[in-house]
Amino acid sequence: MAKVKAGLRGLTREQVADKIDTVKTAMTGNASFTTPNPSLTALGTAGTTLRTKIAAIETARANLQTAVVDADAAMDAAINLLNQEAAYVQTTSAGDAVKIQSSGFDVTSDGGPVHMTQVLNLGAATGDSPGEVDLNWNPVSGAKSYEIQTATDPNVPSSWAFKDNSTKSKVTITGLTNLSRIWVRVRAIGANEKGGWSDPAETVVP
Repeated sequence: MAKVKAGLRGLTREQVADKIDTVKTAMTGNASFTTPNPSLTALGTAGTTLRTKIAAIETARANLQTAVVDADAAMDAAINLLNQEAAYVQTTSAGDAVKIQSSGFDVTSDGGPVHMTQVLNLGAATGDSPGEVDLNWNPVSGAKSYEIQTATDPNVPSSWAFKDNSTKSKVTITGLTNLSRIWVRVRAIGANEKGGWSDPAETVVP
């Protein structure tokens, strides 16, 4: 006597839903099985429910991925603002440990002041998106962060304006005017002093 092989072990959710469709189609109007138990309607409802839940899982996965990307971007933005705030506290406190600690930041402990040298080999290139410029330069030993300024005319001191802070020797600056020509300069910020400005790098914003 032949036995039915359901063959359901190890199937994915999608494969189970497909199996329901196959069985329901094959048994509809089949003279050999006039009173299916459970009914084909119940079987079809189960398949529909399963596919709905599968779709919900895919939506949740997509939403989770978006949420993770958004959270990472928010963290990067928060870290950037904290670095800017730390640079402000360092400058405003003039290295006074009590004042620094009163701001909520900690005081670094090192073997003594490290002289900040000039940033060298600053490069500027068009970024991946409109209004973005990628910067990179040689790291300065002992630097805690780097201050970035931009200008529309490097020969006019008042044209230079703060743009960003970075803790790494590369950064993408955004929010620039498309197709504009700009100059960029960078200096290292140490625990006790600021280094000299780099030679300006020129580029055209994409």
